[in-house]
Amino acid sequence: MSKRITLKIYGRVQMVFFRDSTRRRAKRFGLSGWVKNEKDGTVKIMAEGDERGLKELINWCYNGPMLARVEKVDTEWGESTGEFKGFKIRYE
Repeated sequence: MSKRITLKIYGRVQMVFFRDSTRRRAKRFGLSGWVKNEKDGTVKIMAEGDERGLKELINWCYNGPMLARVEKVDTEWGESTGEFKGFKIRYE
């Protein structure tokens, strides 16, 4: 059964390849959605897929890529909408 998560990652998570690393991990876990930098210095992720893959992504986010220093991860679960095709980095 497909689900959705929205994550907000706090700490030193911008300028450390967090978005690209997230995109690669999400594809490995069979997830769709997006990742983007927020103006407040956090990274936001919205992903859909099976619960196991989503939990794998959440667990990875607590450490992130090698240069990241994650302080906190906010997680919100929801219902999948099926609106995403692939996993992308958003630049907005």
